[in-house]
Amino acid sequence: MQDHGHSKEEIARRIGAPPGRGYLRDVVYGAIDGSVTTFAIVAGVAGAGLSPFIIVALGLANVLADGFSMAASNFSGTKAELDDMQRLRKIEERHIAHYPDGERQEVREILAQKGLSGPVLEEASEAICSDRENWIQLMMEGEYGLAGVDPHPMRAAVATFAAFLVAGMVPLMPFILGVEGAFTVSIWVTGASFFTIGALKSRWSLSPWWRSGLETLAIGGVAAGMAYVVGTLFNV
Repeated sequence: MQDHGHSKEEIARRIGAPPGRGYLRDVVYGAIDGSVTTFAIVAGVAGAGLSPFIIVALGLANVLADGFSMAASNFSGTKAELDDMQRLRKIEERHIAHYPDGERQEVREILAQKGLSGPVLEEASEAICSDRENWIQLMMEGEYGLAGVDPHPMRAAVATFAAFLVAGMVPLMPFILGVEGAFTVSIWVTGASFFTIGALKSRWSLSPWWRSGLETLAIGGVAAGMAYVVGTLFNV
């Protein structure tokens, strides 16, 4: 678990520039999906008994096309989230301009639910409402539950695509390099990739690294196994 300092300067710097939700979700999502979908193609085509050339061709097509599709979807989803935050902000700006008394009462209610009462509640409410930006931000967090840091659609998309591309190439490398027993090698390196992704993910959770690794390995293994079984149905 990562600690942080509590000096006056460290607290001011950290609270003044919060990091937001970051890109962990985007990287993990892209890496797991890149490994799973690419190896599912490898397993399905291998199960059907087709040539390594077809495996590489379909695998590369998946890495590029599906990776771009995921990145574009993540961009659109994050952009929609940002647009909604901006829409709600405009609503609060309009309400503060036209219904200030009602908005002040909402500020009091938000602070009261945080444990403030009496003169302290009134003083805090007045202090916040004296600064329009702080007032709007409190309403965004207290009324809509939205964080104070805006998401970045393009950065989220790039993080997803990069993770998908790197992880998605792992199952293909034995075939691209012409390794003997390429499918068996692909199984092992992809399994190691699944486990590594899960183990690294545990750095940001309370789960032990081995449990998170095994969980991701199980998810990828089930998907690959299903694809291989389906592929064998076409091996005629």
